[in-house]
Amino acid sequence: MTGIRQQPGTPEDELAHRFRAGDEQALREAYDRYGRAVLHLATSTLVNRSDAEDATQATFVAAWLGRETFDPTKGSLVGWLLGIGRRKVIDRLRSAARENRVVETVRQLPDPVPTGNDPDTVVDRLVVADELARLPDEQRRMLELAFFDDLTHQQIATVTGVPLGTVKSHIRRGMASLKRRWEVDGAAPGARPAGISGAR
Repeated sequence: MTGIRQQPGTPEDELAHRFRAGDEQALREAYDRYGRAVLHLATSTLVNRSDAEDATQATFVAAWLGRETFDPTKGSLVGWLLGIGRRKVIDRLRSAARENRVVETVRQLPDPVPTGNDPDTVVDRLVVADELARLPDEQRRMLELAFFDDLTHQQIATVTGVPLGTVKSHIRRGMASLKRRWEVDGAAPGARPAGISGAR
């Protein structure tokens, strides 16, 4: 945050107090007045214009949600916004670096073993896909990586950055949910479509 202090009674000082008080019109005015400065900060660091715009939007969202932490007596509103903007830019850079590592990790993974396209396998996969869609996001994601991409638990942990124990827990709970659904739907007890591997 910059050391710039606002003089009492200035338009900037009045806007800052209205912003902190939760005046939505003040949020619009702050965006109109300081949005370009935040965007300039983002574009000077982030190569992708879309990423810079996302960081700018995230800055104002975070500022609005955390407006009660802003102290107009300690600095200007624009200085405070730029401080948040810098953190959002850093977050975006870190996120991009993680995404690049995931892409590189996936590229180095061995190709999955072909499973064939016989009718039974196709039907099984369609049934599983339908059941997976009903699961919580994390359980579904882990099972999709294990079932459709044929990744081991360790590979899933590497690709997603989720701890190995958590991966196993999500898969175990997801499999239990699928088993209950298959039994309710009239499937034979203990049956499961080909292609879902056990604990690995």
